[in-house]
Amino acid sequence: MDPLKRLLKLIKDNDVQEIYFRVTDMDGNVKHMTHDVKVIDSDAMTEGFDGSSFPGWKEINESDMVLIPDLTTAQMDPFLSVPTLTIICNVFEPVTGERYNRDPRGIAERAETYSRSTGIADTVYVGAEPEFFVFDDVKYQTDPYNTGFKLDSVELPINGDKSYEEGNLGHRIQTKAGYMSTPPQDSGQEMRSDMSAHIRAMGVTVEKHHHEVAPAQHEISTKFNTLVRSADEVQIFKYCVRNVADRYGKTATFMPKPVIGVNGSGMHVHMSLWNGDKPTFAGDEYAGLSESCLYYIGGIIKHAKAINAFTNPSTNSYKRLVPGYEAPVLLAYSARNRSAACRIPFGSNPKAKRVEVRFPDPAANPYLAFAAIQMAGLDGILNKIDPGPAIDKDLYELPQCEKAKIPTVCGSLSEALESLSNDRAFLTAGGVFDDDFIDNYIKMKMDEVTLLETTPNPVEFQMYYSV
Repeated sequence: MDPLKRLLKLIKDNDVQEIYFRVTDMDGNVKHMTHDVKVIDSDAMTEGFDGSSFPGWKEINESDMVLIPDLTTAQMDPFLSVPTLTIICNVFEPVTGERYNRDPRGIAERAETYSRSTGIADTVYVGAEPEFFVFDDVKYQTDPYNTGFKLDSVELPINGDKSYEEGNLGHRIQTKAGYMSTPPQDSGQEMRSDMSAHIRAMGVTVEKHHHEVAPAQHEISTKFNTLVRSADEVQIFKYCVRNVADRYGKTATFMPKPVIGVNGSGMHVHMSLWNGDKPTFAGDEYAGLSESCLYYIGGIIKHAKAINAFTNPSTNSYKRLVPGYEAPVLLAYSARNRSAACRIPFGSNPKAKRVEVRFPDPAANPYLAFAAIQMAGLDGILNKIDPGPAIDKDLYELPQCEKAKIPTVCGSLSEALESLSNDRAFLTAGGVFDDDFIDNYIKMKMDEVTLLETTPNPVEFQMYYSV
């Protein structure tokens, strides 16, 4: 159906009263403004909005930007009592009429266009698996004289002897023992089903859900889609997860490492390239891969440290990227090894051949993360970057002399930003990213690094107060 006709039908069939327009800022946060449906016409669909308040966007003395709705993304919002339609928008410069260079969705669209222009692939498919925690109570304080946090969930092992009004029923998930557990230990089964229903209601195909490894940690898997649309769906996913949790009187977080000593939350990213109906990653090389797929992996490994700035964009991200918790630190690839940065999921059907990039986390802006991975992979194919031999051993159990030869992801956000500054040519190919965006992104993220590095940490009192 024509997108405009579909939009008008949605408005009529659902007695829509309001429409809210959504954009994603450089940090990955969704912003929106709501219009009364009665004032929406062809002119209102191209109204400007104030972008000067978004981190890393316009200066306050510069022109507002223009919002152009992508009508194909129109969906009913399932959470609001007033019938409300939600539409994702693209951002344009008001003077030139060109796409705003710092609009993350625009960067993702340019990555898709660049893929087609190279002749390597006309379609990029992406499937993301964002993990998340759900807590019953979260308290934190950053006052100069009172800094710290407290987390609680009925699932946590620390509540084994806690007194509850209805009694303590004793079913607790122990540290690192929650993977695919069943109710009543898995207290989130019905909540995840409700989350899944809301995600489906907003047009995203849900495949499965389960409890993750850590107490209070969960995963909902959705079906792959094209690069831009998959990034759209991650944003919808997060919106639904947070709002359903809130309705249950709980709070969901996509923070990569909220708890020390347990697994953090990753966002494994599955990618495959297609030309027409041909999967270009299938072949007769290692694990049934094509030569171009191996080169794609080579590009990801070569540029991984720069990619980290987008796939692991928080200071907290690097508290997850440590050995021992399934988060891959070593830049290797394998068909079996989950400790490898790039895993080849099993699949006998050529259409199932894909690369799973395991180091990203859900703090990432999905538009930027997917675009950066794709650009690295394309650079690998264009320059025939050899990823070296696959490693099917347990990487964490390798002798130190062997492990030292394998490159690693970054150990901090500051290292990732420095790597991005020095290794950016693969991103600017085809005008997908540009230096203005990259420089401003680095500046914005360095402010976060500085804040963390200049703020005393509670554990420092334990280590140093009595020195």
